[in-house]
Amino acid sequence: MMARKNRKSVKPPRQAGIWMVLLAIFLAELLFYTWCRVQCVRTGYEIAEAADRHRRLTARQNELRIELAHLKNPKRIAEIARRQLGLTLPNAGQTIVMP
Repeated sequence: MMARKNRKSVKPPRQAGIWMVLLAIFLAELLFYTWCRVQCVRTGYEIAEAADRHRRLTARQNELRIELAHLKNPKRIAEIARRQLGLTLPNAGQTIVMP
């Protein structure tokens, strides 16, 4: 009878060890899943931030294109040449036609 009691006392620690291993595996999976979800959310925020930055840069590029078109306007350039630089159109005698 005593041998049976000893056998039974040996099994519960083995079962407890198995349960501890299973619990550790479960906790490791839970931590891995949580890490994956955090990375997913973080990546979502980075994508949203990059999309917002792209939108702002595109708007700025359009503003700069409009400003460039304004600065290249021939009427504006002629006005600056006349007023600030004192340039005038050449007379007929000042031009030379090259053959």
